[in-house]
Amino acid sequence: MDKRLQDLADRFSQIAHQYDDKHGSEQKTIYNACASLVAEHANPGPDDVVLDLGTGTGLIALALAGNAGHVVGRDISDGMIEQARSKATDRGLENVEFGFGQFRDPHYDGEVDIVVSNFALHHLPDEEKREAIEVIADLGPRRFVLGDAMFFGSSDPEEPLFGHGVDAATVGELVDVLTDAEFVVTAVERVHDQVGVLVAERASDNAERDTLPTESISE
Repeated sequence: MDKRLQDLADRFSQIAHQYDDKHGSEQKTIYNACASLVAEHANPGPDDVVLDLGTGTGLIALALAGNAGHVVGRDISDGMIEQARSKATDRGLENVEFGFGQFRDPHYDGEVDIVVSNFALHHLPDEEKREAIEVIADLGPRRFVLGDAMFFGSSDPEEPLFGHGVDAATVGELVDVLTDAEFVVTAVERVHDQVGVLVAERASDNAERDTLPTESISE
């Protein structure tokens, strides 16, 4: 892992024990709304394997474990992984596992039906975002659900919602990358001018489906 990502991992490990409560009131409401939409659109069945990249303390992974066959959470922060494992143990969940993994090297070579990620991809610069989505496509999931900081308007807003560590792309840029990776974007949910959820499915399974228009669900 390069120094930039190692520094990021160390920073998150230091705050892992308080991460679930660290956001400000406005940010927390937006974050929770985004997470709920990611879980809703993932919609796994009892035979599905779900891979959660940038799992953090396991919010999405644990929410999906009740419906999925198996859930795999991957993160670069040892502290966050420890928190996720502790929560899974406390809840008695046996079909979820957490371990080290990066977007461009998830450290997982099993079958994957659905990939999800919430508020993690924005830490990568644009070219690495593209590489990460290509890696996800190569895993062969039928669906990829991305919740994250993304710009519905200007990529340089006058009032940024998030500060340090956020390198968000525009919605259009992300849709282009997903399309290049042979996904079809089937839903675009606007949580905030700077936060959204993209749902992408395999192009081979959706050859006749058009991309859905952006839907504003919360301002």
